[in-house]
Amino acid sequence: MNAPAMLRMHGVTRTHGEGPTRVEALCGIDLEVRMGELVAVMGPSGSGKSTLLNLAGGLDTPSSGTVTLGRDDVGALDATSRARLRRRHAGYVFQDLNLVPALTALENVMLPLELDGQPTRRARAEGTAALAAVELDHLADRFPHEMSGGQTQRVAIARALVGPRRLVLADEPTGALDSVTGDAVLHVLRQRVDAGAAGLLVTHDARHAAWADRIVFLRDGRLVDSTGTAAGPDSLLDRAVRA
Repeated sequence: MNAPAMLRMHGVTRTHGEGPTRVEALCGIDLEVRMGELVAVMGPSGSGKSTLLNLAGGLDTPSSGTVTLGRDDVGALDATSRARLRRRHAGYVFQDLNLVPALTALENVMLPLELDGQPTRRARAEGTAALAAVELDHLADRFPHEMSGGQTQRVAIARALVGPRRLVLADEPTGALDSVTGDAVLHVLRQRVDAGAAGLLVTHDARHAAWADRIVFLRDGRLVDSTGTAAGPDSLLDRAVRA
């Protein structure tokens, strides 16, 4: 793939605590995610998957090594600058969605833009376009409790990719959904990546990982394997178990 890398992680280590309580959550991670590429991250519980996402999106900084988002070295930025970088370049889709219950679908999608200081009219236009991209602009005035699980998840994806942000970080985004709705959500995520976004997907399900262009396997904070998806989901599940 010749597209530019949206995310680069080089020699990334993240430790917590000191002395006998020291925990090495990640060790020597080298990873690139390019525009138009969806990378799935698999591994057992406690392998460092969530830490990897937090570093990729600037919610945390590495103990050593570099994380580059676009052209910015995340570790070299102060907290305010990292927050601005997240709002403009990275979007998150969590298993529990984190939608604001008191806001409509459109207002939830507009929120990151308004927090970044965009005028309401422009934020509304970009929010409506993001909802249209996930085929939910007709539900713009619905509140989260008035929508199905799959619909609220698509709202979360729209919020993650509204405006100029071109990196989507998804942490088990289908974990609370049935298989049909989960596949629909992954289809939307795949479409957005095919349209030019970069995607990093944490999942425990090999059949969901098979939507990705590439799968990396984490164990004990280390990348232990990487593969394409042509082998099929059953082979991927075997690889995940062995990793």
